[in-house]
Amino acid sequence: MSLSAKVMLLGEIGVGKSSLARRFVFDRFEGEYKSTIGVDILSHEIMLADGRILKLMLWDTDGDFGAKIFETVYIKGASGALIVSDATRPATLAKAARLAAGFADAFPGRPLRVIVNKIDLAELEPAAFSGAGLAPDDVVRTSARTGEGVAGLFESMGADIVRRSL
Repeated sequence: MSLSAKVMLLGEIGVGKSSLARRFVFDRFEGEYKSTIGVDILSHEIMLADGRILKLMLWDTDGDFGAKIFETVYIKGASGALIVSDATRPATLAKAARLAAGFADAFPGRPLRVIVNKIDLAELEPAAFSGAGLAPDDVVRTSARTGEGVAGLFESMGADIVRRSL
C-alpha cells in the first residue's frame, strides 16, 4: 500500500520555506534568494519505522498569503503544516504563532510544527518566544544552510501523520 501526505510550508516571505524543502528533497542549499509565487510542490519519500514508505508532498507557499492561506484551495487536504520563522527576524516568530493557531483551528488534530530557521545566523532571545506566545521548547530549530535539524523535522512530521492516520 502506498502512503502519501500533503504537508504545507507556511510563513512570511524570506524565512526559508523553500530552502528547507530543497535541503530535505535535494540535500543542497542554494544561497540565491528566489521568492515563491503562488505555490511550489516538491515530493520526497521517507521510510517509516515499520518499513513502509511515505511520500511527502510538500506545498511550499508564497509568504504573501499570510492568514488568507486558510481561505485558498491550496490548503485543502493538508495532512500537516510546517510553519517557519526566521531566527534573524524575531517578528516572524509572532506571525508563525498566529499561522499555527489558524492551522490548528482549520485542521483540528493535524500535526504542525513551528520552526525557527537560520539558526546558523542568529539565536533568538527568550523574550522573542514569550512575546510570540510560545515556549522555547515549542519550536523546532533548523538551518537550511547547514542541514541541521532538517531531516529529523520532516521525518517526525511524517511519523506523526501516519500515527494519526491522516
